[in-house]
Amino acid sequence: MSIPKRFEMILFPIALIWSQLSALEQTLPLVTGTPTQLKPLEHDGQHDFDFLFGKWKVHCKRLLHPLAGSNNWIEFDGTNVVHKVWDGRANMDEFEADTPSGHIEGMTIRTYSTKSHQWSIYWSSQAKGTIDFPPMVGEFKQGGGEFYDAEDYNGRNIFVRFTWVQNSRESCHWEQAFSTDGGRTWETNFIWDLTREKP
Repeated sequence: MSIPKRFEMILFPIALIWSQLSALEQTLPLVTGTPTQLKPLEHDGQHDFDFLFGKWKVHCKRLLHPLAGSNNWIEFDGTNVVHKVWDGRANMDEFEADTPSGHIEGMTIRTYSTKSHQWSIYWSSQAKGTIDFPPMVGEFKQGGGEFYDAEDYNGRNIFVRFTWVQNSRESCHWEQAFSTDGGRTWETNFIWDLTREKP
């Protein structure tokens, strides 16, 4: 049975296109493997410490004899005033407290590196009059901040860790801990619970 002319005019272009697509398929390279993974964007943490700006009441707990198997803690209260510097890319604390061993005043300086996306934290006390070095270095992830350095403590090589957690706009929590086994286990020896002072 012959095909009517009007159908030949429709079917011929379709057949031609199909043959061209089949030829093209033979020349395309076979793609194997998994899709390329997109690199996640670096976290911009230059405002991670914004929650800390202002004046705080601080309840402190300090372990008197770290890394000695002791459970002898002292407690005292103080104040901490945090100033914004460089539009939040740095900040400075002024800490003051009366402890069982006497009055203390200290200052913390934090600076943010836009290159490494990490914070450096420096401490200085009025008693010493110098800035401790090297700084604690770290960043915030999943709502909490962790910062580390390696130090000599009473002739022992240790790691030191700071942790910051914002509980709410009105309260936050800080801890210092030491490790003698390369960070496998930690002993907390200093705790701050901060409550924002009302204007």
